[in-house]
Order: sequence, then structure tokens, then C-alpha cells
Amino acid sequence: MIPRILIIAGSDSSGGAGIQADIKTVTVLGGYAATAVTAVTVQDTTGVHAVHPIPAATVAAQMRSVIDDIGVDCVKLGMLGSAEVIAAVADVLAGVDAPVVLDPVMVAKGGATLLDDDAVAALAALLPRAALVTPNTPELAALTGTEIEDEGDALLAAQELVAQGARAVLAKGGHLGGDEVADWLVTRGGHRRFASPRIATPHTHGTGCTLASAIAVGLGRGEALEDAVAEARAYLLGAIEHAPGFGRGHGPLGHDWSLVR
Repeated sequence: MIPRILIIAGSDSSGGAGIQADIKTVTVLGGYAATAVTAVTVQDTTGVHAVHPIPAATVAAQMRSVIDDIGVDCVKLGMLGSAEVIAAVADVLAGVDAPVVLDPVMVAKGGATLLDDDAVAALAALLPRAALVTPNTPELAALTGTEIEDEGDALLAAQELVAQGARAVLAKGGHLGGDEVADWLVTRGGHRRFASPRIATPHTHGTGCTLASAIAVGLGRGEALEDAVAEARAYLLGAIEHAPGFGRGHGPLGHDWSLVR
């Protein structure tokens, strides 16, 4: 089975994050990637220099054209940008019987804001629709209104997000300090810790996009959530370790590492 993954996200001209990273990830892992572009960004490894949104109706039309013709086994949501786009996406998803992985993209690696202030509440309304939400620490803090200083805070915040309606949350720990990166998978039935040694590298552009898309491939194949998370983390670690070293800032990952390295 080739899992059909519909990606709704922004375009990254540097190829390291956004739809470009999503397509690479899905393809390398054996899935079929289709897309609905929400914005065209002007960016490189040093930051985002401009964002040009796509109209909400056009985003919805892209989604429907893929769903009606090709079909979908899992949906991956990345940069949505505005409350209008979020509402349009939610409207289309109401008629889709497939799991959704929501990566709540709010701030780019270089610090640029990628989600309007009035869209945060709209994004929270999408939480119950997602099979998994994958916030990093700043995103988790914004969604829950809490301060997160350590791993314990992250776990509590993820549990709060589940209490607010999310079915499952993967609280990513890359922004926290320490020699180890710990991610907490929290569901309504409990929680599990995934940990790995921290890799000292500036080449981490697109890690969130890549992880969420890799999980989407697993869920699209019908894998259990914990298995999909474990496999996606292993793929991501390999991509970080095999980064090509491009750019003067946060460089891209080596998405093809499992094929050619």
C-alpha cells in the first residue's frame, strides 16, 4: 500500500522546511505526497524575508481537487497562517475520513511569525479533529497559556492540551536544554517518553515539518500511533546526522539519507 498524504502548508524557497521538506519526507518513506499550498514564502537558512498568503478559497479548492480525485489516507497540516485559511481547511476536513497530523506552525526557525494573532484561537478549534498535534515548546506554551521551563512543565502542558480536546499530543523537547532531547506523547489513555541524545548542529531547519510528515506516513499506512512516532523520530535523527551542511544559518536536513548515504 502506498499511503496518500495530503499536505496543507506553506512553500519554503530554500527547500528545507514547509511543503518542500514534507514532499521529500513522504516520498523517501514510500508515500505519495499531494499538496495544498497556503503561502509562498521568501526564505533561506538565515530567516523568512517575506510571506505571500494564498486566498483561503484557493487553499480549499486545492484540497478538494486532491481528495475528490486521488483520495487521502492521512492529512498533514503545517503553516496555515490566518483564521480564514484555518476555517476553510476545517470546513473541507469535516467531510474527510482520514487521520490528521497537526503541526501548529507559529514561528519560523529564524524567529519570523507565521501565524496571525487572531488565528491562534481558530487553530485551537482544530485540535479535536487531529489524531495528533505536534507542538514544540513555544507553540505548546502559546496554545495552553502556560510557561514551560523544563520537561515536567511540557508534560503537564501536553496533558492540558488533551484536556482541552486534543486526542493526542507529541510535546517536542528540542527547545529545552540538556544533553538529551525528550518528546512526550500524551493521549487520553496515558503518556510515553521518547528520548535521544542531542545532536550538536546548526542544521535543523525543517525538523518539525519533517517529523510530522513522517508520522503522517505511518498513520496513513495504518500503523499504531506510538509505532509511527518511534519510526518518524528515527528517520528524523538520521536526517539531522546526514545534513548536507548548506547555508549560512539553520541549514536543511539530509532527507534522502536512508536511500543514498
